[in-house]
Amino acid sequence: MTLIKSISGIRGTIGGRPAQGLTPLDIVKFTAAYGTLIQQKTGINKIVIGRDARISGEMVRNLVVGTLQSIGMNVVDLGLSTTPTVEIAVPLEKAGGGIILTASHNPAQWNALKLLDKQGEFLDDEEGKMVLAIAEDFDFDFSEVYELGKVEQNDTYLQKHINEILALDLVDVNAIKNADFSIVVDAVNSTGGIFVPALLKALGVSVVHELYCEPNGDFPHNPEPLPEHLQDLSQMVIERKADLGIAVDPDVDRLCFVMENGEMFGEEYTLVAVSDYILQQTQGNTVSNLSSTRALKDITIKNGGQYFAAAVGEVNVVKKMKEVDAVIGGEGNGGVIYPATHYGRDALAGIALFLTYLAKTKQPISALRASYPEYYMSKNKITLKDGMDIDQILETIREKYIEVPHSTIDGLKIDFEDEWVHLRKSNTEPIIRVYAEAKSIDKAKEVAQRILDDVQSLLFSL
Repeated sequence: MTLIKSISGIRGTIGGRPAQGLTPLDIVKFTAAYGTLIQQKTGINKIVIGRDARISGEMVRNLVVGTLQSIGMNVVDLGLSTTPTVEIAVPLEKAGGGIILTASHNPAQWNALKLLDKQGEFLDDEEGKMVLAIAEDFDFDFSEVYELGKVEQNDTYLQKHINEILALDLVDVNAIKNADFSIVVDAVNSTGGIFVPALLKALGVSVVHELYCEPNGDFPHNPEPLPEHLQDLSQMVIERKADLGIAVDPDVDRLCFVMENGEMFGEEYTLVAVSDYILQQTQGNTVSNLSSTRALKDITIKNGGQYFAAAVGEVNVVKKMKEVDAVIGGEGNGGVIYPATHYGRDALAGIALFLTYLAKTKQPISALRASYPEYYMSKNKITLKDGMDIDQILETIREKYIEVPHSTIDGLKIDFEDEWVHLRKSNTEPIIRVYAEAKSIDKAKEVAQRILDDVQSLLFSL
């Protein structure tokens, strides 16, 4: 069993012993700690919650709601929802914060508490550490019977979220409607199966084929929207002669596309394409994390803007976006952050902006993809064992490549002339991620393997 406490919230596998998995005791402890922090920082006794459709969701929801009530917090429960929808709802409800019950791209045995501040944005590192400290010390009090919080069910935010997207200046419903798109949607049997078809209908998409859109939490494949998990979507796009396929993860903050020929558009290029459209209309800066493709930098410079890199993690990207007044940003895992709507990864906003751009270009999605700089990425991971000194491993690798330009703001990124490698400890899993990018897949794999061999030799010597 696994329990991970990080900048991304409290995430773990369901079951096991307390402090070793995401058990009821852990859920109660961290929820009470978070609610206490919100009360202390904001004086507001209202929290918004929503969940994805995974099997453990109802159980976790009951524990979270009951715990918040027990410390005197009122709860606005959106029910089956998405991460970006909860992010939008928090400020609209004038709440002190929000909790999204989702383990995002992790498999069905996982769940998590994603913790938001009163702006509907993820807690920063300092706030996250405060939650952990309060939980560790059990520094919270439970309310007496007449001071218990109340619960309000609110199912209006699906439409409110869609309305906000339709109101964006750069979303053109008429252009999308006139394009007469036929689209296949793979929502991995989670809440995207509710939200994505509803959005496409509101955008005037003529034909929507639903694949795995029943929100029952029975994930038919690994829920991370990677090419190797989307073969059924690819096949259906070809069989139905659709213009494109859309895949989202269980909480609908990651987005990727399948082209009309059944090939992958590439999750790294979701942000590139949306940014290209935004930058053609609004000159400005962009931000992505250190593990994202160089293509965004290329597109940004081409459109007269400046590109900036941030540490991995939505909160880090958002912080940098605010610092440099970026007009668009996100992460190369298919996460689009468009400040004109809110500071959070939002697959629904990404869909509307992408379809507008595709409709206006009046070309197949494969032609749009061919217009971008060609980079290939190799994504690898090394499973960690207890007691490994990750910092020392990264420092040893850094010293070996000391003459090569590199960054240590988030693990270690080595920038070779025509390729790069990024090594970092995951915030959500007990692994080191090793990403490499080059102008050919063979070269990307080659440079990644070189660094993997370096790390493995160090591990073997420990």
